[in-house]
Amino acid sequence: MGYSRSAAYKPGQKEIFKLSRSKIELFTQCPRCFWLDVRMKIKRPSGPPFQINKTIDELYKKEFDSYRAQKKPHPLMAENKIQAIPFAHEDLDTWRHNFSGVAIEHEPTNLHIFGAVDDVWESKTGELIVVDYKATSKNAEITLDSDWQIMYKRQMEVYQWLLRQKGFKVSPKGYFVYTNARMDVEGFGDRLEFRTKVIEYEGNDGWVEPAIIKMKECMEGEIPEVGVAAMGGPCEFCTYARARTELTLKHLNK
Repeated sequence: MGYSRSAAYKPGQKEIFKLSRSKIELFTQCPRCFWLDVRMKIKRPSGPPFQINKTIDELYKKEFDSYRAQKKPHPLMAENKIQAIPFAHEDLDTWRHNFSGVAIEHEPTNLHIFGAVDDVWESKTGELIVVDYKATSKNAEITLDSDWQIMYKRQMEVYQWLLRQKGFKVSPKGYFVYTNARMDVEGFGDRLEFRTKVIEYEGNDGWVEPAIIKMKECMEGEIPEVGVAAMGGPCEFCTYARARTELTLKHLNK
């Protein structure tokens, strides 16, 4: 295809550059962190992987795949009166793979944009429904009301946008299959008990295209100033980096 995951972006390059859905999220949070990533290959520090969440994702995929093969709705779909069945498509495994995903070549920017979906359902009217699996453990009711969960909503909207770019009819309505490990049981006993809630979300992908255009402008320009994070307040990563640099220089100049 003529692109590389490892090479840094060079301003004005003719070669197609590959950007994941997570890089779009990074840009919305902090253009400076995004620029450092794609231009300098300096990545934000990352935490350890959530292996339990990953396991739940894989088990849910197997579970929904069994109903996909039968062309029947999963019990969660029936319980929530969702008129749909798991979508069967020859490219589904590619769409769900982290390094391929649902992918398009965005001609205005010469960017290869991709994102790996958890699942896709098909309504009775033939619309595709984007589905995302989430897992947590807390006593409170599961909702999408926390400020930080805007990341989940943007994630779904990017997937909706990608599928529309590929010519599919996509419902603005998506679903989060959100499971919660119970904390109100007597003990562990080598077993976790979960309660799953299906949360409907009405997506709006109108922001995605303008964001991609701005991302390309950012990639072509100079490093952005330390700015404000998407969820308000300064970017904690930029703030730390600046404070550390200032402290280091202060000691070196003593």
